[in-house]
Amino acid sequence: MSNAEWEVVIGLEVHVQLHTRAKVFASAPWGFGQEPNEQVDPVVLGLPGTLPVVNREAVEKAILFGLVVGAEIPAQCAWDRKNYFYPDNPKNYQLTQKDFPVTMGGKVEIELPGASRNVQGEHKFIRLHHAHLEEDVGKLSHSGSGSLVDYNRAGVPLLEIVSEPDLRSAAEAAAFLNALVMMLTQAGVADCDMEKGQLRCDANVSIRRRGETKLGTRSETKNLNSISGVRDCIIYETARQVRELEAGRAIVQETRGWNAENGRGYVLRDKEDAHDYRYFPDPDIPTLKISRETVQRLQKQVPESPYARQQRYIEKLNVPYTAASVLIAQSDLAQWFEVAVAAHPSNAAGIANLVVNDLLRELSASSGAAEGADIAKVSLASCRIQPAHLAALVKLTDEGTISKQQAKEVFTEMFQSGQSPVQIVESKGLKQNSDTGELEKIIQEVIADPSVAKSIAEYRAGNEKAINALKGPIMKRTQGKANPVLIDQLLRKALG
Repeated sequence: MSNAEWEVVIGLEVHVQLHTRAKVFASAPWGFGQEPNEQVDPVVLGLPGTLPVVNREAVEKAILFGLVVGAEIPAQCAWDRKNYFYPDNPKNYQLTQKDFPVTMGGKVEIELPGASRNVQGEHKFIRLHHAHLEEDVGKLSHSGSGSLVDYNRAGVPLLEIVSEPDLRSAAEAAAFLNALVMMLTQAGVADCDMEKGQLRCDANVSIRRRGETKLGTRSETKNLNSISGVRDCIIYETARQVRELEAGRAIVQETRGWNAENGRGYVLRDKEDAHDYRYFPDPDIPTLKISRETVQRLQKQVPESPYARQQRYIEKLNVPYTAASVLIAQSDLAQWFEVAVAAHPSNAAGIANLVVNDLLRELSASSGAAEGADIAKVSLASCRIQPAHLAALVKLTDEGTISKQQAKEVFTEMFQSGQSPVQIVESKGLKQNSDTGELEKIIQEVIADPSVAKSIAEYRAGNEKAINALKGPIMKRTQGKANPVLIDQLLRKALG
């Protein structure tokens, strides 16, 4: 049998650290890069006599996410204790939401890879089951025969986003995570830096014969910490389950781990059921009522969705897909681009080209980012070029004041000095010569030169490329300042 006879069914559980100032049930601050066990307090450590207090900011960030994905916001939510013993869990239970989560339903629009990078891929919607708000646990470090625990991460607000089993390939899973990261970051809900552990993913994978509707036995691979890791793990797990079934063996419901270095999964333990954790309502946190006024206030903060923005750029601004798909990945970059377009709306495509190709290249190089780095990590804060100045550069080119080649020189100077393009063009004397009378005179002098007679004859005989041999002497006589478009027009006219 072949893999073509099987269908993979994937559901993801995405754990996202929310962007808040304090932890979810304690006043202790949190952030990345602190010394171990500095960001703790008695509540985080679960010391006797302490009581949790719900962080309003965390709840509102969770509600805002729900509104971004079009989820239902229930009138109330509540917390439960998930009981288990593990060294990274100082209270021996985790505060989470089992029966009354903060959001229900919703959907995420994804874009699949196209036939090439220049072609827009298929779009589809992935349903969400719910998202619930809980607390993160500490971090264990294993060394030799011992282990160390850092509780800085314990109590950090964690939003667990649970998808329906709508994903059908590793590519769809990667597209889902990419879309989710854009939505979360652009709404200001989370930073989603996977290198810092701010977004982690559990992948539930099962397979069934094509055409069947009943779900197969699933495995759950825990704590995948990169989008490429999720993709590779799903590919591996799909192939493993196909091999097992085709060999006549049953799939065991189990919890698995992933070794990114050797690209292989491994068994952690048998899959637990909910009753294994002995959930019960937390007696210290009352049911939280969510007012409609709060929901309406947060609804006003919902930004334009990334793919709606992409379609607007393509259809309304005539920006090519290759540029639009880059611009929407970072809200700051898209806003910067739109400010520039407002200053010169007649050529949004030209502005987009400069932003995506020239500006991002220079920002990446100046920040020391590796080639191919995520543009969301490239900051515009240090950029000396103002959006209006970039628009002015495109306008100068469109009007023929400078050539496209000169525009590249001006852009480099703008990036280094922060000067406007008009200042640079004036100070360097880069303004193109568009004096028709003067150029016609020079053209007549050039075509009268016997050394170009052969090129003129070839052009008149139908060889279009031969005309280029005449443009060099003209540009030389004008010290490279002649308007190349105007030269082409006048030269063709002079040659008949």
